[in-house]
Order: sequence, then structure tokens, then C-alpha cells
Amino acid sequence: MANTSEIRNGLTINHNHDIYVVVEFQHVKPGKGAAFVRTKLKSVTTGRVLEQTFPSGHKIDIVRVERRKYQFLYIDEVGANFMNNENFDQISIQEDFIENAQFLMEGMEVEILFHSETEKPLTIELPATIVSTVTYTEPGMKGDTATNTLKPATITSGVEVRVPLFVNEGDKIRIDTKTGAYVERVKE
Repeated sequence: MANTSEIRNGLTINHNHDIYVVVEFQHVKPGKGAAFVRTKLKSVTTGRVLEQTFPSGHKIDIVRVERRKYQFLYIDEVGANFMNNENFDQISIQEDFIENAQFLMEGMEVEILFHSETEKPLTIELPATIVSTVTYTEPGMKGDTATNTLKPATITSGVEVRVPLFVNEGDKIRIDTKTGAYVERVKE
């Protein structure tokens, strides 16, 4: 057990039967009364953000976590299969556990956050952006570029994204994996 003097950004703690990461903290010493630590915590499992105030000296339970790089292999009936890049161990994780799993591409490198003591995977972080090829989209009308109009396009993984009118079939585009939004067309 540690106390509030050890709180810092990025610290992982066990709070209210869930694991949280400290996103932001502020040590406050009012002119009258006891000091306290105001924190903004983000749940590792649900992504929910909550603000929590701890009295100075309050005991907190620090959780050790490890980030490991894994390579995505394939999806089968068990779930998504990943391989550790260092020791070649393979793990399978249920697809609904992965946020934005539709953007997983074969060979993609992801970071998996593990609870050090239980070896349980907590979160899977995809790269911030991916590059994919447009497999189908309607052709844009010539001269129709005055507005920021978007059209649907299907990428290699089968996901439909909204792209500007100038994007054609065969173009490589960069996509934000958090929002699924088009970022830019990639030159080859």
C-alpha cells in the first residue's frame, strides 16, 4: 500500500474494484483545513473518466502493469489471436474485448496492457492510425470539390469509412483508429 504522495500521471491504481490510470492530478493545500489530492482517473476496463478527491495521506493500492508488443495474426471462433514479438507466445482474446476491432489488419503491431500479477490482459491499443487501400467507392463528379462532401468507401478489411470525393478505388488512405475518420490520402 502506498499513499497519495506517490500519485503521478500514468500511475495505475486499484480503486472501487476497478483498475484506473491517473490522467491528471493536483495537490491542493487550502489556507484552512487539511491538504488533499484532486485527481482525474480513467478506467482501464471501461474507459470511463471520473474525478476523485483523496485526503492527503490516504492509502492507495498501486497496480503493476506491463505493456507488451504483440502482432495480430488472425480471427477465429475463439477470438483474435496475437503473437508476442519477443518469445513468440500466442494468446487469444475475445473480439468484443477489443475496441475498434474492425480495424485490425493481419501483421499489425498492437500494445497489450497486462496486469503484472495475474497476467490478465487489460486493454489492447491499436496504432493511432492505419494505412489501408480503398477497395470500392463511387467515382466523384468532376468539379464537385467546392464543398467538404464525403462519400462512403470500403477498405481492405471490409469496413466502410467516409472519404472526400477525390478519393478513388486503389488509393491508399490513412484512417484514425479511435474515430474511424479519414485523415489523408497516402502517396506511394
